[in-house]
Amino acid sequence: MKIKSAAVIGTGFIGTVHVESIRRTGVHVKGVLAGNHESTKIGAQKLLVDQAYDSLNQICEDKDVTVVHVTSPNALHYSQVKDLLNAGKHVVCEKPLALSAQEGKELVDLAKKTGLIHATCFNTRFYPMVHEAKHLISQKLIGAPRYVKGHYHQDWLTLDTDWNWRLESEKAGELRAVADIGSHLIDQIGFVSGLKVTEVFADLHTLVPVRQKPTGPVQTFTIDSTSVREAINMSSDDAAGILLRFHNGARATISISQISSGRKNSINWEISGPEGSLAFDSENPEQLWIGHRGRANEVLHKDPGMLSADAAKTAFYPGGHVEGFSETFRGLFERVYEDINSETESNSYPTFADGVKSLEITDAIAQSSKNSAWVKIS
Repeated sequence: MKIKSAAVIGTGFIGTVHVESIRRTGVHVKGVLAGNHESTKIGAQKLLVDQAYDSLNQICEDKDVTVVHVTSPNALHYSQVKDLLNAGKHVVCEKPLALSAQEGKELVDLAKKTGLIHATCFNTRFYPMVHEAKHLISQKLIGAPRYVKGHYHQDWLTLDTDWNWRLESEKAGELRAVADIGSHLIDQIGFVSGLKVTEVFADLHTLVPVRQKPTGPVQTFTIDSTSVREAINMSSDDAAGILLRFHNGARATISISQISSGRKNSINWEISGPEGSLAFDSENPEQLWIGHRGRANEVLHKDPGMLSADAAKTAFYPGGHVEGFSETFRGLFERVYEDINSETESNSYPTFADGVKSLEITDAIAQSSKNSAWVKIS
């Protein structure tokens, strides 16, 4: 089946990134759907798409649409993805795939039943140097990974006047920072290292207990100057400290925060083995640090000609030509679209099954924090 065109649900920050990245793969974006008719109309005009859909059903019935990208608020993912699969659409869904692992498993089963291509948008796997790190670990450069430290820190919800729909549990779910950004870090660590999380111990923190909600809409990563606000009591996590145990006995210590001033979008990890260490930071994505015990450390720069084949495939520009966040989406989408066009499943990108693994871990993190105890991953 050759892709005719794509549709995108959601026209906010991430929805816009999806539209732009889809176009860079050469696939036509026919239309968009937002939360209401006016938002959809504005989004369609801003993104220069032909169709402003009136409903999800209209997308489902559009025979020109082969694949749909779901970037709506988290609470809508399960029902929207279910309807799309039943309508015969291939689906790329933003994380979290659903609000619980059980819902996610239902979507995995449905995707298998329909035979449709499906992906969970863990785009941060697709930095070239992340793929290169995976390759180097598979080649035993550092030996078997035994300790990991990492953080995913942002600052866009530092102030009590910072607001976004992700702060509303009925839209985003019980977890916020952990589900929103911690899931990316844990997925990336597992992808690179090959380690499987078996147990978690978590301490989640609500450090801004009362927030001042604006009466109007607010875009992600913006500072709102609205003077008319209402005080809202908060319960979701602003930050978290998490310990992980892996299947081979390895350990990890990670920190998640959306209130770390000056850290705009820093995914940072270091994986250590008996023969060396590897470290990556998304705010300097063109480099991979290689640490040694008895000789000088190294910094490997992104240059497709010097990378492994899989890592080079995720690099779209020559060495010295900086690429970053938006290219990670393009890298993921291109692999998904290759499978749609060839009617095969290559396992070269995160599927709904990876979305479920993430949900199982985040469900366990929530339980661990509530009970102040280690929780095994089911």
